[in-house]
Amino acid sequence: MLLFAAASAQNPDTARSNNSTIDTALLNRYRIAPRRNAIPVRTRLPQIRPVAIPVVMPDYELNYWRKSITIGVNFSQSAFTSNYSAGGVSAIALNSNFIYRTEYKKDPFNYTAEINFLYGISKNKGQGSRKTNDRIFIDNKIATKLSEHWFFFGALSFESQFDRGYQYTNSAGQVLDKPLLLSNFMAPGYFTESIGFEFKPEKWFSMRFGTGTARQTFVLNTDIYRNNPANYGVPIGKTFKNDLAFQVVTQLDKDIFTNVHLNARYALFIPYEKRIDFITHRVDALLTAKINKLMSLTINGTFLYDKTTSNQVQGTEGMALGIIYRFP
Repeated sequence: MLLFAAASAQNPDTARSNNSTIDTALLNRYRIAPRRNAIPVRTRLPQIRPVAIPVVMPDYELNYWRKSITIGVNFSQSAFTSNYSAGGVSAIALNSNFIYRTEYKKDPFNYTAEINFLYGISKNKGQGSRKTNDRIFIDNKIATKLSEHWFFFGALSFESQFDRGYQYTNSAGQVLDKPLLLSNFMAPGYFTESIGFEFKPEKWFSMRFGTGTARQTFVLNTDIYRNNPANYGVPIGKTFKNDLAFQVVTQLDKDIFTNVHLNARYALFIPYEKRIDFITHRVDALLTAKINKLMSLTINGTFLYDKTTSNQVQGTEGMALGIIYRFP
């Protein structure tokens, strides 16, 4: 009875667990919370800030110059014994050309220079050496850009030959007993100054209109007139003549086919103070067909009409197989 009474008198706010009594009222009074994790967890907001990263620029230098050099050498040889039944003459021939071209381009200015040397010589057994090609040509031009394809330019050019030139036959084709001297270095020689406008729609094509052009013709050998009465337009006894004219120069420098390159130049010279029949036309062309890295076939030709040298159209042509190389 006593045990029952004690059990009945027990506080209803107590609970028994695992043989122990927990006072829930005491827990509520002090609000004892369960123990938290002993390892704290901290959260930080992300921070973004600029960081300077060193940048090493490539060691490059902008070059406004473009240069090229073309060197060609052609050699031919033939030999016959003295009793060869079909006949023939032993001979050797050498032809060479050198072309240097440079260009400076930085808008609005443009400068180009070209040097063109051609020389050929042949020798037949029993005869002296004879030149087959001979030309010195130097051209300088500076221009300023007016629009996308038009420029205002000033140009200076020089033209002559290296060696003496002879005439070996007369008008009937008969061999002369003594060759006649017709030309030499600076006989004739030409200096041409020109200002005007240039049209250049492509890198490989240009056309100059020299509205103000002056050309000086030099004949320093005063004895040439005896074999060439026209004396290249220079008065007899004089070595110099000046002409004012309108000039057109067209230049083409392009790969027309794979491994086939054409360099052509046409010059029209119209003197202001002379008749229309004194207009001068000249075409110079060089066609190069590349066979492999070194071997090439070259064909060069010149067509000229100049009344101060002849009343008829003049021309020369040559074809050769040899070595030609271009840098770069």
